Amino acid sequence: MSIRLGVPSKGRLMEKTFDWFAARGVTLSRSGSDREYAGAVEGVEGVALVLLSAGEIPRELAAGRIHFGVTGTDLIQEKLPLWEQQVEPVQELGFGFADLVLAVPRAWVDVDTLDDLDAVAAAFRARHGMRLRIATKYHRLVREHLRQGGVADYALVDSQGATEGTVANETAEAIADITSSGETLRANHLKILSDGPVLRSQATLWRSRQAPLDDGDRDVTTAFMWKLDA
Repeated sequence: MSIRLGVPSKGRLMEKTFDWFAARGVTLSRSGSDREYAGAVEGVEGVALVLLSAGEIPRELAAGRIHFGVTGTDLIQEKLPLWEQQVEPVQELGFGFADLVLAVPRAWVDVDTLDDLDAVAAAFRARHGMRLRIATKYHRLVREHLRQGGVADYALVDSQGATEGTVANETAEAIADITSSGETLRANHLKILSDGPVLRSQATLWRSRQAPLDDGDRDVTTAFMWKLDA
């Protein structure tokens, strides 16, 4: 059995991942057409490439179906409860930077912190008879951040589309989403709370704690880690 390395299957994240490994003497490449999810690894023996969406990689690592995977910190911590028991970070890759932030309408001039948001949420409930809605794809991370910040009177609304547009569309009063520059938030008349991000994320190489290893696999893993200087 070979060591299986999962990397993002398309876009800039795939290209940058290929470049990062190439700089360390490990060449990753697609085999076949761009529509095929098959790949090859050169520069280290016994490693097989698996092309997946970045969102699938946490699940595959946790299930032990891949030994290593490249994906964002945000996806690991959102998708895997008790993630430290299932995966371990090997190395941050220095690209794919993004922050998970809480943002509110710019017109809320008196709301700048989580304490302010808590007060507004209580007032919103008293006035409208419903909880203030926060649209997000990151329920686990946002719920824990709000708990630690003492915000209680809210409801998370699932958003699988353009989260920034939910406030304008009146399906939420605030949002929590990933941003790299904040430009899309500003374009939608939203401002980020000043407490700091919910999470700072970047592309990271992770190792599964669940994937089975025999003696041969351990030798391949040692050679692979040595090649990456990890």
